[in-house]
Amino acid sequence: MPPGGNSDTVARVLAPRMAEVLGQPLVVENRAGAGGSVGATQLARARPDGYNLLLGSNGPMTVNPNVQANLAYDPLRDFTPIGLAVRTPLTITVHRSLPPRSVAELIAYAKARPGQVGIGSSGVASISHLALEVFNAMTGAGLLHVPYGSGGALTPDLVAGTVGGAFTEISTALPLHRDGAVRILGLSAARRLALAPEIPTVEEGGVPGYRAAAFIGILLPAGAPPEVTGPLQAALAAAVADAGVRRRLEEMGSEMAAPEEATPAGFAAFLQAETEWTRAAAERAGLRP
Repeated sequence: MPPGGNSDTVARVLAPRMAEVLGQPLVVENRAGAGGSVGATQLARARPDGYNLLLGSNGPMTVNPNVQANLAYDPLRDFTPIGLAVRTPLTITVHRSLPPRSVAELIAYAKARPGQVGIGSSGVASISHLALEVFNAMTGAGLLHVPYGSGGALTPDLVAGTVGGAFTEISTALPLHRDGAVRILGLSAARRLALAPEIPTVEEGGVPGYRAAAFIGILLPAGAPPEVTGPLQAALAAAVADAGVRRRLEEMGSEMAAPEEATPAGFAAFLQAETEWTRAAAERAGLRP
């Protein structure tokens, strides 16, 4: 995970509370590269003694296995899930110069201009790209994918109106929305966020069942024994339940994991479902390893 990104920020919010429960410090070490595969590969080869943890997100856990050939690890075989921490929903956001003021209006506007409404993502095979492809498949909107190298590279063009809109995290879009530079048309979550109760979900905008989110959870190398996984799961559960931790992460636009998701079994089931969703989305996008 790169420094300053969503995963890095979440790790630094969780670590102090987990360290307090464990009675020893947790050091956040950034190992960026190949969409998270570099760090995941190193962790998969580490000893399962509880001293090396992976903050697993969409890239290394569900996206890369579907788009990278010869991956050096199997995310469902080479790791021991500890628990899901948070998910961060995406937004469908447009520049203020575009007429649509709702998801339904955007669909109609794009259908009247097939292949002409450019919508940015943080890159090919990113969660925002896959979310766009699923939206197109579910609605027939025909939005034109405009990939950027990162969310940071996308944002200036979105603000300037160089690209008509974007699928991007709520934490990026909300300040721009409140400044009036862009309009958030919909949120890719099951319900509205307390952080921004005025923003409807995409489902409310007429796309039943639409969901997409970045997620973050904790894993160990495969083979970790119960005496190792137990204390770490308890520490994560305490962090997820902590009022101060929840407040800080929710202020960033994240949704805390449900108690059952912050467990090894719950996170394993979540990863399996996310892998299937990602595989279908990658196929819609024409992506192959």
